[in-house]
Amino acid sequence: MSDLPFTLDQLKIIKTIHREGSFKMAAKKLYISQPAVSRQVQNLERQLNTPIFYRDKRKARLTETGHILVKYAEQILSLCEETCQALDELKSINSGTLVIGASQTTGTYLMPRLIGIFRHKYPQISIELKVHSTRRISWGVANGEIDLAIVGGEVPPELQGTLEIISYAEDELALIIPQAHPFATLQSIQKEDLYRLRFIALDTQSTIRSVIENTLTQSGIDSRYFKIEMELNSIEAIKNAVQSGLGAAFVSVSAISKELELGILHWAKIEDVTIKRTLSILINPKRYYANPIKNFEKEIMEILLTSAASTNIP
Repeated sequence: MSDLPFTLDQLKIIKTIHREGSFKMAAKKLYISQPAVSRQVQNLERQLNTPIFYRDKRKARLTETGHILVKYAEQILSLCEETCQALDELKSINSGTLVIGASQTTGTYLMPRLIGIFRHKYPQISIELKVHSTRRISWGVANGEIDLAIVGGEVPPELQGTLEIISYAEDELALIIPQAHPFATLQSIQKEDLYRLRFIALDTQSTIRSVIENTLTQSGIDSRYFKIEMELNSIEAIKNAVQSGLGAAFVSVSAISKELELGILHWAKIEDVTIKRTLSILINPKRYYANPIKNFEKEIMEILLTSAASTNIP
């Protein structure tokens, strides 16, 4: 193959001129002189035997050749950056920083345990945990703000073709009532009994609430007729409200294991009704993933899949 007609420096200069709008601003951005910028462009134009920019005093405008060069320059320079990043990783294979995302329930009750296990094996890796709604976390992964996420509930439809969604377990949602409630003495309650309860619910934007309402509808239960005493946006607040006798609530089984063990709350089973949601790992397949992220995904997948195989509680 013959020698390339351009250098990486020339591609970087052309890309910067296009982005900044002028030779002068590009020189300032790159910390080199304006004559040096002009000389590199002239050398490349001479090598290609075609102009790259129209000579306009107000703004540097690309010719057709210039547009082609900028298009491929962005891809070439991006690949060069990834190459350097991959080479740097060879020097520190098991170090770095991870930004992990989680929806409310998984972030509160599942992630601390998983992060603890991972940090024990890789103490030199720093981890930042972001806990928000499934929708917000999904967009964080798509935008590159979050490296990897574990969520419950449905990923926004507009992102389902963009993100890789790895389902690993089902999380059952339990109807909890105070131990002193009359229903706590029953093996199970009937569907009709739900209309006699007072409910503490998550706010209407919650994905868990959507799952609950959809499942109940499929079971012939109309949640629109439930007596909603209050809406809260915290699982802990809901558990405390139920424990105080303010009403009943649907929460993830993973969030009440300690309370069930201590006998603080009662899980009221509903005859012929089971409410579950899928827990998923989200990654962006278009991103370059450094070793810390690959290690986390591998370790956490093993933990989650082992846990899911032995119990329904993640």
